[in-house]
Amino acid sequence: MRIVFAGTPEFAVPSLRAAARKAEIVAVYTQPDRPAGRGRDLQASPVKLAALELGFPVLQPDSLKSELSRDALRALQPDLMVVVAYGLLLPQAVLDIPEHGCWNVHASLLPRWRGAAPIQRAIEAGDSETGVCLMQMEKGLDTGPVLLSQRTPIGADETAGQLHDRLAELGAQVLSDGLGLLRAGMKPVARPQPDAGATYARKLEKSEARLDWSQPAPVLARKVRAFHPWPVAEGALAGERVRIHAAEAVDVAHDAAPGSVLQASRAGIDVACGEGALRITRLQREGGRALAAGDYLNARPLAAGA
Repeated sequence: MRIVFAGTPEFAVPSLRAAARKAEIVAVYTQPDRPAGRGRDLQASPVKLAALELGFPVLQPDSLKSELSRDALRALQPDLMVVVAYGLLLPQAVLDIPEHGCWNVHASLLPRWRGAAPIQRAIEAGDSETGVCLMQMEKGLDTGPVLLSQRTPIGADETAGQLHDRLAELGAQVLSDGLGLLRAGMKPVARPQPDAGATYARKLEKSEARLDWSQPAPVLARKVRAFHPWPVAEGALAGERVRIHAAEAVDVAHDAAPGSVLQASRAGIDVACGEGALRITRLQREGGRALAAGDYLNARPLAAGA
């Protein structure tokens, strides 16, 4: 079975390795190298690095909309194209090239959280579970019929980074199962997504990182988890901008103004919210490193009312 794999970030790497164990990878598509780091040097994507390590040819077109790019794909004679967080839209003309079309590994239980940031939005919304879907791609954004899926609970303290790593491995397993069935001549049954329950997971923006203390504490605690490791929630403590790496909601009655410090100890810094308080347990000053609340207070004591 000849497979073309398309992916870009770290999330796609376990799926690439799983596909390589089940079929012949004839090419790996990934986005062009991008400037990164302080020096703004061109940096290869995690998928490109993994593909080169595995010895697969790598293609990095700016888009797949031209006839030239489609001719290059046809020349590979793929039986199937597997797409995992590639980051480029696939026109219908591309979807039609492989014999079995294109499969996509998506990090949600479709139709909930179609779009760019399903992991973060599930945590932010307070979902108790999520999962991965293996989907037969069509022209719409994550609207294709689902071939296989796997559910998993979201931990009460789980961050987006931690859930990302679990779902990457779960996605690789679901893809491996689907490829195993296809190789055995038992292509998974494509089940159309229901219209009910569809939601859109819009892309994360840096501007969302700033916490609004007038919101309820549980809402802010979920944002802290959803925005870690990027863009990392932030707020101001006594006029100093800090990044908040870990926090928990505290059910406490108060009449303090939102954003006021209720108490500060080694257990954490309790900040008044619209309802309850957010206990910050790990934070980072500008230009510094992330510290436990107790270590932060050793350098910069805070009094109640700040």
